[in-house]
Amino acid sequence: MEFFVEYSWAIAMILALVAGVFTGYPVAFLLCGLGIVFAILSGIPLKFMGTVVSKIYAGTLSNWLLLAAPLFIFMGLMLDKSGLAERLLLTLERLCGRLPGGLALSVALLGIIMAASTGIVGASVMLLGVIALPVMIRQGYDPQFATGVTAACGTLGILIPPSIMLVFMGAILQVSIGGLFKGAFIPGLLLGTVYILYILGVGIFSPHRAPVPDRSEIDKIAQRQGNLLVELLLNLVGPLFLIAAVLGSIMIGLATPTEAAGIGAGGALLLALIARKLSFGVMRDVVRDTSKTTAMVIFVMIGAACFSAVFKRLGGDDMIEELFIGTGFGPYGLLLLMMGLIFVMGFFLEWIEISFIVLPLFAPIVTSLDFGFEATRPEMLIWFAVLAAVNMQTSFITPPFGYSLFYLRGVAPPGVTIKTIYRSSVPFVVLQLICLGALVLVPDIVLWLTRV
Repeated sequence: MEFFVEYSWAIAMILALVAGVFTGYPVAFLLCGLGIVFAILSGIPLKFMGTVVSKIYAGTLSNWLLLAAPLFIFMGLMLDKSGLAERLLLTLERLCGRLPGGLALSVALLGIIMAASTGIVGASVMLLGVIALPVMIRQGYDPQFATGVTAACGTLGILIPPSIMLVFMGAILQVSIGGLFKGAFIPGLLLGTVYILYILGVGIFSPHRAPVPDRSEIDKIAQRQGNLLVELLLNLVGPLFLIAAVLGSIMIGLATPTEAAGIGAGGALLLALIARKLSFGVMRDVVRDTSKTTAMVIFVMIGAACFSAVFKRLGGDDMIEELFIGTGFGPYGLLLLMMGLIFVMGFFLEWIEISFIVLPLFAPIVTSLDFGFEATRPEMLIWFAVLAAVNMQTSFITPPFGYSLFYLRGVAPPGVTIKTIYRSSVPFVVLQLICLGALVLVPDIVLWLTRV
């Protein structure tokens, strides 16, 4: 009883947040509004709210590392407009088309390549949904399997660097964004490989769900494109150039993430120009969409900063730590509890809200625990951040509010219902959780590249 009395205001804030989320009110305004309302109700001095404003300006709006976010968003949107992904997908269909599950394999490969060169989930999912999903269904693929492959592979961009989520997580946890990129690179490729193995397994053991396509369809593509090797090289040059320029410059320490993002944005402009897709209309649309996406994230950051400042002032961080430590679980038990909470929150919230609300509360607890392996504090935070990133990736494909599922529903062919799309996500959520377990049990998967 004393616990509830001591932390009554903090508990009330959490309950109000949960209730507010289900009203459908924009989360950015909900967070900010709850912070202000509970500050007034609990009698927090007005001077304290002045320090919150200063913190928002100094810690968020003036953080030059966050300049990487709009630049990466611009890069991804410009590549989407260049038509490069569509040409590459057609080439990959020719390359993999005669294999079991070949069309789905080409979608997975394109998802990995686009993730490593764009990092924009919405654009990737809708692109694959428009180009690849109708072809798979026309070739006799099980609609549930085809939609699951499209949604899951399009979502790889949120984990494989350059990921917008990792940029903001680095700012939240005050760790190197380059270190996070290195830490997430191998886990991202691991998850993509697991998807490919699953697709091959379905193609071999359940060929009725992923049949080998009609040769005439592949021959039509071949007639339009010409020599397969030449087309593959031509269509791969652009993405490989961007991957090498952006990730390579960060990995070898030649550029900061912000500088590399500038290189990527310039490279995307160059590719669009070479493809003759660069026009005033395209530039206007890309700049507008970049501004809208960036503004949305900034509003969430401001709201989360206000909410978390008041929540901590009311003892919320002490309450969370007392709750977790009081369970009596060991380090891995507490980590499992944290991951479980993040996973459940992913059913209802987007990664942005989860990151800004939960990570600042959990990070101090994680760094105070002994997991039985040698790691510095920054390495421990990078490991935890990558675990959280893999976990939060599931939020894009978990019903009822998985954003990738809604993106796909908006462009899916007639006859593909939301029920089919919901069911399609289940195997891929399981695969993501298996990969998450591997990262927990073998931390070197995350930390090896950062230490090199």
